[in-house]
Amino acid sequence: MNHFNWLTSSHFIIFGLLTGFAIAHSGLAALRPWGEEKIGARFYRVLFAIVSIPFATIIIIYFLNHRYDGLILWQLYNFSWLKPIVWILSAISFIFLYPATFNLLEIAAIQKPEVHLYETGIIRISRHPQMVGQVIWCVAHSLWIGSTFMLVTCFGLIAHHLFSVWHGDRRLEKRYGEAFLQVKARTSVIPFLAVLDGRQTLKLEEFLRPAYLGVTIFVLFVWYVHLWLQQM
Repeated sequence: MNHFNWLTSSHFIIFGLLTGFAIAHSGLAALRPWGEEKIGARFYRVLFAIVSIPFATIIIIYFLNHRYDGLILWQLYNFSWLKPIVWILSAISFIFLYPATFNLLEIAAIQKPEVHLYETGIIRISRHPQMVGQVIWCVAHSLWIGSTFMLVTCFGLIAHHLFSVWHGDRRLEKRYGEAFLQVKARTSVIPFLAVLDGRQTLKLEEFLRPAYLGVTIFVLFVWYVHLWLQQM
């Protein structure tokens, strides 16, 4: 009797896809100074999007199609209290995953993309909000989907974002030197740690920005079309 019948090929495929995305995404980020010098900041941003967006879309579609693959380790979705917890955690994760410290016009390459040294808004909570948001998202969805496929997916996502913490700090230190080291000393990777030990002070007015409203609308939109997204 084979005790590993649950270990489907999808476990290896999703891990391979996530590894490939990590290499492409972090690799292009590392090559940004060289690439912008060769082809310009706007065109390099477009190249980054051409690689990253289709790659991420493939991963999302594959995840939705295989999220229940493998061994089901727990089934908690029958508990009435779980669904609101999952939605609340998911909403919080999006606030961290898509912080309003980014200039949307630069992301769209309408304005010339720049490298910024931020210390406002959600950066006061964590210097790497996308990592925090990804961990929260994984916790929420692992509570809902207790499959081994889900755990492999979350392992790959979190591993990539933990690497990005080191990689991002390294790139900013290389670019900004002492200025970044000062920001690093005043902020923390662990959420609220710098606030609790007095190195940082939250300023709520910094969160009253259109981009945060946009994230809120996006979360409500995802909630509204969630069943349709699963079917697609």
